[in-house]
Amino acid sequence: MHLVRHGEVENPDQLVYADLKGFGLSRKGRLQAAWAGNHLADHPVRAVYTSPLDRALETARSIAVPHGLRPLILEELTEWTLLSRWAGRPWADLDAYYPGELDNYLSNPIQMDFASESLAGLARRMADVVNRLADRHPDQDLVVVSHQDPIQAAYLYLLGYFLGELHTDKPDHGEVISLVRKGTVWNLLARIAPPF
Repeated sequence: MHLVRHGEVENPDQLVYADLKGFGLSRKGRLQAAWAGNHLADHPVRAVYTSPLDRALETARSIAVPHGLRPLILEELTEWTLLSRWAGRPWADLDAYYPGELDNYLSNPIQMDFASESLAGLARRMADVVNRLADRHPDQDLVVVSHQDPIQAAYLYLLGYFLGELHTDKPDHGEVISLVRKGTVWNLLARIAPPF
C-alpha cells in the first residue's frame, strides 16, 4: 500500500483551501506528482485510489498513467473536514476569526471541541478505507492519494503510534509512504519524498 500526499498547490494568497474547488497543482506540484509517478512506475500497481479534490486527482493521474490505469475516486479519502470550518480564510488571519483554534490544532489535535470530525474519527475513516482496499486487492500494490493530515492520521493509526504526534514528521508534497500488511499488522517499508 503506497500512501501519497498530493503535490504542492497553487495558492498565492495562502488560504486554507480545505475542500474548496479550483485549487490545482502548482508547477512545482506537477513536478512532484510526476516524480511520485516515476518512483512508482516500476511497482506492479494494480489500482490507484484518490480523494475527489482537484489537487489529489491531478496527482493520482500522474501516478496512474504509467500503469495504464485511471484513478478511482473515493469520497472517504477527502480532506479532514475540520478544515472546512476555516476554508477560504488566510492562514495568517485564522486567529482573528477563530481565536485559539489554530493554536489548539497545533498543540493538542486530539482534543478539539470545535472540530466537526475528531482526529480519532479521521484516523478511523482513513484506516478503514486502507484496510478495505487491502482486503479487496490481497497481495497487490495499491496507491492511495490523499492529503497531509489524513495520510498522517492513517499512518499513525495503522502503525499503532500516538495520534498526538500528528504534527511530527508529516508527509511532504508528493511523498510516498509504502506499507505492507501481514495478517492484521501494518509495517513501514519506506518513506521517500521528492528532492524538491
